[in-house]
Amino acid sequence: MAVDPFAELLRHLRLNAERTQDEQAHAINAASGRATMTRREVGRYEKGANVPTDHTLGNIALACGVPLEPLLREAKAARARRRERNKAEGEDLDDVKRRTLLGGAVVGAATAAEPWGRLAHALSRGSKIDPVSAGVLIDHAARLHVDELSESARSLQARVESHLDAITAALPRAGTHERALTIAAGETAALAGWVAWDLGEHDKAAVYYGVTSECAKKAGHPPLRALALGYASYGAPNPTKALEMLSQAAQDVRGRGNATAAAWALGRYAEEAAQSGDDAGALRALEQAKFAYDFADHTSEQAWVRFVTPYRMDSLTLSVYGELKRQELTATADSAVERLGGELPDSGVVVLGDLASALLRGGDVDRGAYVAHQFAAAAESKPNTMGRQRAQAIAAGLPDTEHDLASHLLTFASS
Repeated sequence: MAVDPFAELLRHLRLNAERTQDEQAHAINAASGRATMTRREVGRYEKGANVPTDHTLGNIALACGVPLEPLLREAKAARARRRERNKAEGEDLDDVKRRTLLGGAVVGAATAAEPWGRLAHALSRGSKIDPVSAGVLIDHAARLHVDELSESARSLQARVESHLDAITAALPRAGTHERALTIAAGETAALAGWVAWDLGEHDKAAVYYGVTSECAKKAGHPPLRALALGYASYGAPNPTKALEMLSQAAQDVRGRGNATAAAWALGRYAEEAAQSGDDAGALRALEQAKFAYDFADHTSEQAWVRFVTPYRMDSLTLSVYGELKRQELTATADSAVERLGGELPDSGVVVLGDLASALLRGGDVDRGAYVAHQFAAAAESKPNTMGRQRAQAIAAGLPDTEHDLASHLLTFASS
């Protein structure tokens, strides 16, 4: 029995987005803001055993970045064929593709590898989206930045890219919500770039950072460019370029409501300055970062600053002091460990990693190795982004007596 052309079209949309049925279900749930779609139901749609409701089709369109109206039209035709039990009247899949996806200026799921191409198309149009839908998309973008504290890059990547698809598809109908959705799109693209970079997909990361910068320009929102610059600075070709990027980022987050972002940009500048041998510049920037953080609230400013917790500030300070071999390292390490407490928080893996690296660079090898063992155990149980890079850095600083631990960390870093 031939599969209905509409069922094939739904399968084609999923394959163009390079998703499994399970990933497609997650993408549809991300678009709807509800965990109601399952892999089994996606499979039923693709076998022609069921036709999605119009409401579900709206979420599929958002998840795949295609217009809703053609999907509604094809679903209506599919239902008519089911009623008439006459599949011979069905259209050939290639005809359906050309008519629904490739006609005119439509940008569909096939361009998933070109995120700015889709966003540029979306930003050039405008109609209306209801406030509730806009709020769901914006809130979900914020939640992804919270999840980054406790999830590995690999587990987060599909969800982040799916949500970017959802926002992209909504932008043509953004209306008065266009600026807010554009900012949310930029924040999501930056996170997509960050996890791609952590997974070694550096070219892909650069494209996503470019998306974020374009969104910042379109929305007139400089802090968004600071986010792109801050993330991209980790992959800068040399320390001088990294410092230029972070200096611009610090300029972009001046002003009220940006204290947490400013603390992060300045802390990153201090980290890079220390690695480049500019001791005075590093210490000056670190003090500015700490001062800014005194006025910060990472839970209520921009969505993307959620990761700049007090623990993250500890890790930046440890990184600087360890690189400079400052005597303050010991006291800072004690304070960081005390702040972590008995139960490791989500972002505590980052602190343990930076603490181990700092102690090893600072010359306290025994204590550094001890913390490295703690980091190895924590990174396995609470994987998060940048864990692999920290594992590599720690392995490189361990003494020969910790050969087994170094091998374990290198294996973890390459997994």
